[in-house]
Amino acid sequence: MTRTTLAALGAAFSLFAGSAAAAPAPIFTPEQEARIGEIAADYMLAHPEILVQVSQKLQAQQQERQQKMYALSVMENQEALLRDADTPAYGPENAKVAVIEFFDYQCIWCSKLAPEIEKAMKANPDVRFVFKEWPIFAGKWAESEQAAQRGLAVWKAKGAQAYVTYHNSIYHTGHAEGELTAADIDAAAKAAGFTDNTTPDNTAALERNDALAQQLGLTGTPGLIIMPVTGAKPGNITVLSGGTTAAQIQAAIKKAAQ
Repeated sequence: MTRTTLAALGAAFSLFAGSAAAAPAPIFTPEQEARIGEIAADYMLAHPEILVQVSQKLQAQQQERQQKMYALSVMENQEALLRDADTPAYGPENAKVAVIEFFDYQCIWCSKLAPEIEKAMKANPDVRFVFKEWPIFAGKWAESEQAAQRGLAVWKAKGAQAYVTYHNSIYHTGHAEGELTAADIDAAAKAAGFTDNTTPDNTAALERNDALAQQLGLTGTPGLIIMPVTGAKPGNITVLSGGTTAAQIQAAIKKAAQ
């Protein structure tokens, strides 16, 4: 067993034990190192749960650091997140908590998240839901940007309720990852009461959303930010991604409201 391996094992034991400061590494003879390595290896083989627990603790610490980095970025970009007039929003303007979603209509995980968002909206009429159109798959599927452009047009022409109808109608098709069609988009717009054949160019708003997502450090869709509208700090901001459930959203809303 090498000095590097011994140091790693020592660090793992110190972390698991909650050691606040690392002691200077002792100097052993090659024979002593070999024997220590044998003892450590035998112990780990006999108690593999130790490695599992250490791994879980390291993962939790990494997630905590990532959440703090996200939270600091959120605090630096509150105005763009909460008060962009070109961004669709649903819920009271004086809400104390906001749920902001960055999404793409062609994203399969966004499609899976959509019903969870619907549940959260029904359960929290006092929360403001903000929808950041972020068509990251536009280079692969043209309908990605077409759906985003139409959504912003619905928002500007018809308002919040019509936008939510459009948004949910798109996801109710179950079409994602290249399956969304122009007919799906037209049908969703019609359901929202938007029948205008021309769609204003909202590229500037989409570009701002893209820049904002990158500033926040988001790496893909969906990206959910749950935060208080005022008094945001690392301890009451939550950033979620991937397979998020309504229960997780609810817990984050509760944390933001405290």
